Amino acid sequence: MHARLHEELADFTPFKAVLVGDFMLDQQIRGAAERMSPEAPVPILTARSQNDITSMPGGASNVAACLAALGGVVHLVGVIGGDAEGRELKASLESSGCDVTGMVEDATRPTTVKRSLVGLAQHRHPQKMFRLDFESREPLAPDVERRVVESFERALEGAAVVCIEDYAKGVCTPEVCQHVIRLARERGIPVLVDPAALEDCARYAGASLVTPNRSEAELATRISPPEEGGVAHGFKLAGTYLDQWAVDAVVITLDRDGAVLQQRGHEPSHLPTRARSVYDVTGAGDMVLAALASGIANDLALNDSVALANVAAGLEVETFGVRPIPIPELRRALLEESGSGLGPVRTMEELLPELEAHRSKGDAIVLTNGCFDVIHAGHVAYLREARQTGDVLVVGVNSDEQVASLKGPDRPIFSERERLEILGELRCVDYLVVFGEQTAHELIRAIAPDVYVKGGDYRPEQIVEYELLEELGIDVRVLAHRPGLGSTSVIDRIRSEA
Repeated sequence: MHARLHEELADFTPFKAVLVGDFMLDQQIRGAAERMSPEAPVPILTARSQNDITSMPGGASNVAACLAALGGVVHLVGVIGGDAEGRELKASLESSGCDVTGMVEDATRPTTVKRSLVGLAQHRHPQKMFRLDFESREPLAPDVERRVVESFERALEGAAVVCIEDYAKGVCTPEVCQHVIRLARERGIPVLVDPAALEDCARYAGASLVTPNRSEAELATRISPPEEGGVAHGFKLAGTYLDQWAVDAVVITLDRDGAVLQQRGHEPSHLPTRARSVYDVTGAGDMVLAALASGIANDLALNDSVALANVAAGLEVETFGVRPIPIPELRRALLEESGSGLGPVRTMEELLPELEAHRSKGDAIVLTNGCFDVIHAGHVAYLREARQTGDVLVVGVNSDEQVASLKGPDRPIFSERERLEILGELRCVDYLVVFGEQTAHELIRAIAPDVYVKGGDYRPEQIVEYELLEELGIDVRVLAHRPGLGSTSVIDRIRSEA
């Protein structure tokens, strides 16, 4: 399945998503926490300036970012206050490429703001000390509900999927949810809901898919958790939720047990997940909703969409804070999950999305190339030094035909397969790709590295591909040549001794 999903993702196209929900502003105030107050036994947070205050969109806004990373053209429908925080949130969402014309201003309620105080002891070891929430949980007034529904109607034209992200801040009232679900379903548009922790989930009735986590499902079904949760407990929750709240399908995420999917009229299914090092579960539910929406919008089967969301959520929990997972990184993870991506050898089609995933994390890509026939200590030292010029080392290896063209009819000594096998055992090599052109021009264009490395005793401008490297603005490094360790001299020595 994972190998097939890797290929499916290559064909994903942009899609319009309408996102309804609770949009928030997340703020952090960072400072030194090195002394106690003389008035009370509480630590003092000392911020130096306004530069120590950072703001970013939160809540449903993170779903918007996740949808955009997966190719979504996102139209937002929500409520902000008539305050400075609301204007800041709207401007931030607009600058990220979202359509904010559906955001409704309500001067009677504050923009939801989560303000965290983060102290640094001895100017390191950041620790959240306290969080201050500015919010109203009161349901929207009838006139504001009407304006939200009208905004949704305007945004719905051409949508492939509708998402509701409910954080129980009063925006996703039963009336709003039911209007959204009814209007979308009348037009044949699927509605996906990430629900709030509620005992009464009737507001989501008629939704195409609801995605509670284990504890949310237990609350909504009034089923107590057993001592050991497990998949059987997940199946019971899913079946009860489906019958009780009149939705078409439910996906319940079960942490280390993966997820269970229950569709009306189908047997339940379990989708396991790989054990991961969990650093921060914040944003995992947002990523699940976005990945499901992107899969459904691109006509993936629901089982496949859940599998995709499972992998995306796994990547999310492995990082601190919230971070949208882009398609290239998701494709790389699917390749690894399938087992076909193990080891460093790649085709160019497999390699490029993996390099995009590295770039999205800020990694510097290093490229070098050669025949590597016969591989010797000089090659090892050269590749080890090349790897130190960046974060990821890609080695282009000349095909057997090109080695014969460059070195003569009695070469290569070792075949392409053998050379790849030997190079693949070097810890400094991240990726290997075979190329069949006479020069590395096409290899360089395709990979577009940050650094290009050659070994030898010549100047950079003597490299055949130097003009192209200059044109593309690629950093060129020539590493020191080790006399007596060329492949030709090694082969000649072996032949003479033989």
